[in-house]
Amino acid sequence: MKKVLVANRGEIAVRIIRTIRECGFSPIAVYSDADRGALHVRMADEAHYLGASPPLESYLAIDKIVAVAKRTRAHSIHPGYGFLSENAPFARACERAKITFIGPPSKVIAAMGDKIGARERAKTAGVRVVPASDVLPNVSSARRAARRVGYPVLLKACAGGGGKGMRRVRAEIEMEEAYRLAQSEAKKAFADDSLYLERYLIRPRHIEVQIFADTLGNVVALGDRECSIQRRHQKIIEEAPAPHLSDETRAMMASAARDIARSVGYRGAATVEFLVDRKERFYFLEMNTRLQVEHPVTEWTTGLDLVAWQIDVAQKKPLPLEQRDVALVGHAMEARLYAEDPNNHFFPSPGSITLLQWPSGPGVRVDSGIEAGSEISLYYDPLLAKISVWSETRDQARIRLLRALDETRIGGLKTNLHFLKSILVHPRFAEGRVSTTFIQDEGPFPAQTLTDLEFDAALATASLAMAVPVASGGSAERAVSAWWRSGLPRRRGQAFG
Repeated sequence: MKKVLVANRGEIAVRIIRTIRECGFSPIAVYSDADRGALHVRMADEAHYLGASPPLESYLAIDKIVAVAKRTRAHSIHPGYGFLSENAPFARACERAKITFIGPPSKVIAAMGDKIGARERAKTAGVRVVPASDVLPNVSSARRAARRVGYPVLLKACAGGGGKGMRRVRAEIEMEEAYRLAQSEAKKAFADDSLYLERYLIRPRHIEVQIFADTLGNVVALGDRECSIQRRHQKIIEEAPAPHLSDETRAMMASAARDIARSVGYRGAATVEFLVDRKERFYFLEMNTRLQVEHPVTEWTTGLDLVAWQIDVAQKKPLPLEQRDVALVGHAMEARLYAEDPNNHFFPSPGSITLLQWPSGPGVRVDSGIEAGSEISLYYDPLLAKISVWSETRDQARIRLLRALDETRIGGLKTNLHFLKSILVHPRFAEGRVSTTFIQDEGPFPAQTLTDLEFDAALATASLAMAVPVASGGSAERAVSAWWRSGLPRRRGQAFG
């Protein structure tokens, strides 16, 4: 049986391991000190120790990961997202070791990982780009570039993504501190502290197109995603398709994304990201040469397993669909549940999970790598779970996601659960009128953060209050919300595998 090593942790490792099994292969996990008892470790057929908890000593240690793959005779390595997923030296190390890297060739990762070079390729393909700088070797060069591009600007890590190593700079006086913080964060997340900057657009939308390419030159677009709801430049609510986008603009963005992929001889899964202004002019932002965190919403609307597609493409199989065969059905939304305190600048909230209840029911999916008793460490991104839903219309999906979050219970640490619900019920979000500054423009949002003891006390109080009208002849249905009815579609939608 072919073995596939998953060079990652948490929910994405769990999600990939499941598909590896369904493809008939044997999953291999790796772990650090902090993850000795983690769910992904126990789910795999084999689990191998990498090193200490800091990422540079474990999940970013290329030599250690390749050594495990060789020792276990792994046929291929899936990098997941984050860590080494967009690291060209890692892909080259796999190629030298004759281990299949489930992703694009190292030269393509290098070409599109060079954010400056990627922008030039987009321009060659006829796609507008946001004014930006070259790589910034120091603060002085950043100041000069910002004067040329024009404030406000956004400092960005040249490597990776996910909002890491990004800082908005409104005036020159802020540059030194922003440069230092962005560089430090990029170094910790990607082992690469190089930065560049681009002009900061005012209230744009962040819309991305999911593309797939095989080794035969076939490229398809699998729809777009709205990713504008962000905090600290990191997405927290995503949906597919993007609302209030004309069919013409949607088709042009998909075509542009496919053209960019063809121009570099792409292979595998990628996301082409755009900023879209109020007149629906779109600008190339970057190309992520990996699976995205928010890929479940595309899987909902297409009925496809994107990880299975990645594995097939890595084995040089042709794409199973042509562009004309891609059909999108209904609407999907995803909320990222974090161990963080929205009342304290979204600061991470490490600790032990003492209570855990996930939602279920029609059209609900939970991607998570935690369970009751799991320890949330400061060493890694504090993502606890991705809760996604599907329904026939956007509003039905929104209501269903709200219901799913209402069912979610996590005790022992602070989370952004209530914060997410506050966004979903906001009138502007309900109408689909969003931008990347939605949270800053419309906040502050209520962000109640309860410990497990506080939650138990609140639950007991609510139970007593609800018992009074029922005992005196009141209606139990009126005492609790009819969530089980409000989220159901009016007619049966297409079934998804």
